[in-house]
Amino acid sequence: MVQAGGERGLFMIAFAPDYNRSGLVYVHFTDRSGNTKIIEFKVSSDPDVADPASAREVLSVAQPFSNHNGGPLLFDPTGMLILGLGDGGSGGDPQDNAQNLRTFLGKLIRIDPRTPSGGRAYSIPSDNPFLGRDDALPEIWAYGLRNPWRLSFDRATKDLWVGDVGQNRFEEVNFVPPAAQPGANYGWPRFEGAERFKDRGIDESKLVTPVLTYPLDGNCAVTGGYAYRGEVNTLQGVYLYGDFCGGVVKGFRLDQGRPADQKDYFEVQRIASFGEDSGGQVYVVSLSGPVFKIVKK
Repeated sequence: MVQAGGERGLFMIAFAPDYNRSGLVYVHFTDRSGNTKIIEFKVSSDPDVADPASAREVLSVAQPFSNHNGGPLLFDPTGMLILGLGDGGSGGDPQDNAQNLRTFLGKLIRIDPRTPSGGRAYSIPSDNPFLGRDDALPEIWAYGLRNPWRLSFDRATKDLWVGDVGQNRFEEVNFVPPAAQPGANYGWPRFEGAERFKDRGIDESKLVTPVLTYPLDGNCAVTGGYAYRGEVNTLQGVYLYGDFCGGVVKGFRLDQGRPADQKDYFEVQRIASFGEDSGGQVYVVSLSGPVFKIVKK
């Protein structure tokens, strides 16, 4: 069912906002052909096991290359499902997917998977920014992404944080307040970080400029995290993130749109992901095996 290895595999699981009632869970992975699949399952009589017979395909996206296949899957503050997809792979976005509004690649996709409509296994939210346009897919929420390896919504403010993996020079972290999220253009491949990458035209009307970039010196791929809202008072509002090769959980606060109080907090090797529980506690996932929870000393 799952094609694993390299940048393919099982990427993320998202529980429906009404999971306690519906028992629905959504799984994001690459199938045996290397294509993106979003599958809905319902919990079985065993609360720790999904019923395989309940599987329902929600979305499938063809992938032209074996890298940049993965990304986040989560429900936004309005209860809609957000899927983050890379630009389709290879290097430098050779098919210019990220700026092409006729493909899902290089995009944030926003759908309601619980209400099939119009021959689709999902419905399209009425406030999606490209709904009704002939030149764009209505599922698109935002575009211009290279490989958004983890994104999150601040549970206190609904601000969106996106860690987008760079090409050869810069990794980037993006911050987008609620009003600017629909239709946002994150710039790739016209920009890598805040620097020009391809000198071609771009619609800059909703261009997002990263709040933080850093070079690949000792780093290789940003792992987006969370604005902390847990039990540690000194971390309130700090955006925590890491790098797969950097081996350190880092953080900063925003001060008038700029990163401030930048700190290295503790070492974790091969940071693959972050997680947040219902109480706002943050977890750090290492590909080496352990899962760490950030707690008071």
